[in-house]
Amino acid sequence: MKTLRRIVFWLHLSTGVSVGAVVLIMSATGVLLTYEKQIIRWADTRTYREAPPAPGAQRLPIDRLAQAVSSANGGAAVTTVTLWADRSAPAAVAIGTRPVYVNPYTGAILGEGSEKTRAFFRRVTDWHRWLGVAVGPGRVTARAITGASNLAFLFLVVSGFYLWLPKIWTWRQIRNIAWFKGGLRAKARDFNWHNTIGFWSAVPLAIIVFSGVVISYPWASDLVYRIAGESPPAQRAGGPGGGGRGGGPDAGRRPPAQVVADSMWARAESQVEGWKSIAVRLPASAGAPVVFTINRGEAGQPQKRATLTLDGSTGEVTRWEPFSSLTPGRRLRSILRFAHTGEVLGLAGQTIAGLVSAGGAVLVYTGISLAVRRLWAAFAASSSWQLRRASPKRARVPSSAEAGRRLRSGAGAPQERYAPGSIATVSSSNPDRSSRSRHERPSSERPARTDTIM
Repeated sequence: MKTLRRIVFWLHLSTGVSVGAVVLIMSATGVLLTYEKQIIRWADTRTYREAPPAPGAQRLPIDRLAQAVSSANGGAAVTTVTLWADRSAPAAVAIGTRPVYVNPYTGAILGEGSEKTRAFFRRVTDWHRWLGVAVGPGRVTARAITGASNLAFLFLVVSGFYLWLPKIWTWRQIRNIAWFKGGLRAKARDFNWHNTIGFWSAVPLAIIVFSGVVISYPWASDLVYRIAGESPPAQRAGGPGGGGRGGGPDAGRRPPAQVVADSMWARAESQVEGWKSIAVRLPASAGAPVVFTINRGEAGQPQKRATLTLDGSTGEVTRWEPFSSLTPGRRLRSILRFAHTGEVLGLAGQTIAGLVSAGGAVLVYTGISLAVRRLWAAFAASSSWQLRRASPKRARVPSSAEAGRRLRSGAGAPQERYAPGSIATVSSSNPDRSSRSRHERPSSERPARTDTIM
């Protein structure tokens, strides 16, 4: 168990250091994209909201609104028209992907969306998905880097939760690694933040990162369908999440007149009670099917979205597709798509996703700080050991206590030896004195004679 934990730890550390910079960019840009749709809508319509001219006033027919915008833009093709249940909100008429806002009661052109706001979020999205590469062949490489980094981030989340598990399950141990503590030094503070933020963000972060893997890789998207017991559908050009921003195949088409009758719009309004917005895609020709997208929630809540298809000639319902009618694979794939941004749970989900993305940025900072300290300590210890090996060995000087014990035991007593040809005693404890012969010593140092002259 100890060996497994050590292996997981070093894999966690090395992976985090390798992809930390890319994960930091994706996390920071994810925070900026938290309320993207709400901010864009506010910036687009904040000056275009007008109350109905009279109580009970009726909106103009869809075709009138489309023709007004098309005429004001040199006959450009109108692709969709969107109306909101809020009767003071303007109608959005799209030319390709460019929205034009119209007074739904008079047909007056109010203006286009906030280009600066949209440009800002496009740039942030470029960094989030392609590391700032907006166009060109480098975009494919950048997409591969962010996809691989996101996959590595998923491993970091899972392995981090495993490493977080305490060895001893006591309330004190759990509290130390699951809650913020104040008054700590830098290293202890980073460790506490890394563990605490990692614990509280583990589950939502795992969902966000896994859904990002599903968006990045076709094999992951196909895996979702296979888990649901279905065969995956054919991939669209560009792969999951890789579509461009073009206006689509109908961008240059002129809409024919009177293709969406008032009775069709009334049928769509009565189809779902409590709808918030209805968007109709204008058909390519008279008599072609008319498709309505009806939302009971925000744009990123597929579970509250349904599609109604009417016969273009008779106005009869030819297909009704609420979320519940979709296959399990399509439902799961749709939910994962918007779980990545938190929109699937509305404003609360977006807030959670934004907080978790901010937490991911802090995890990168604290993780790299801890890794650098650990690697620096290991380098310093290795350098110190190398210096000790290279330096010459010096004799160990015994302590005073050791010297006293040696003297008491006799181990440190002077050893007497006799030099050849001399009767002088040589003491190892004083080599200077013992090196002189008996006759060279002063009389005071000579030993007393004990022999008797006969």
